[in-house]
Amino acid sequence: MQDPLGLQRLGYAKPLLEVRAHRWERGTSAEGTEQVVEETPVVLVYNGVPHVVMMATPVDLEDFALGFSITEELIRRPADLESVEVVRYSQGIEIQSGVAPECESVIASRTRRLTGRTGCGICGADSIAGVLKQLHPVPPGRPVAPAAIERAVESLLSHQTLNAAAGAVHAAGWSSLEGVVELAREDVGRHNALDKLIGALLKRGVDPTTGFVVVTSRASFEMVQKVTVLGAPLLAAISGPTGLAVRVAQQAGLTLVGFARGARLTVYTHPERVAR
Repeated sequence: MQDPLGLQRLGYAKPLLEVRAHRWERGTSAEGTEQVVEETPVVLVYNGVPHVVMMATPVDLEDFALGFSITEELIRRPADLESVEVVRYSQGIEIQSGVAPECESVIASRTRRLTGRTGCGICGADSIAGVLKQLHPVPPGRPVAPAAIERAVESLLSHQTLNAAAGAVHAAGWSSLEGVVELAREDVGRHNALDKLIGALLKRGVDPTTGFVVVTSRASFEMVQKVTVLGAPLLAAISGPTGLAVRVAQQAGLTLVGFARGARLTVYTHPERVAR
């Protein structure tokens, strides 16, 4: 690491950092350059009031602001996010967002009291109601073939440029019903990657019934909640779901697919959507 300021340059970091490292293999070591993904404090600020600090990869932050604001139900519609400015400081980044005045009381009532760690989607929530949000039923949607889900998982790999370079990075992708990933976002946090994807989809005006979401992580209930807010009918994860994720998906009408790896997948809820 050549920068003598170290922690004093976090806000200006690029997504990847080059470091010197020693690699051991079969009893021998070699020194070389490795790339590691950055993990940066990102403060979401609404109308001048800090809301939460999230640990995130410093890329696609405008998408993150919109996706987080929608899936956390801080705003009612994308148009409520009237402005977004990414401001970099010595030890972190602020996403300074202007929102419609009608949203200010909701945001104030949900301000978090802890930093959102990399693997945490609900850190700082101070009530059960703040965690288990309003249920969002999803529309029926068209059937998806198992082979399309398999293709989407494989296709997502080609969109994971940060993970290919450094590892330790999650991805969330938007796939057509035929299994072609048309859009993807990456982040060290799986929730952040999904929020970035949802923000990008909303900015593009994508109809959520025309495809499905695929993620390179487990399917926790927060991930399910975020997909139901988007309105997509199916979520496929390469790892397994939690019990609460299955409960929420079942009640919301979401098809939840886990262990989507190779030719194998397991459908936990609403299996009628997965058909040849």
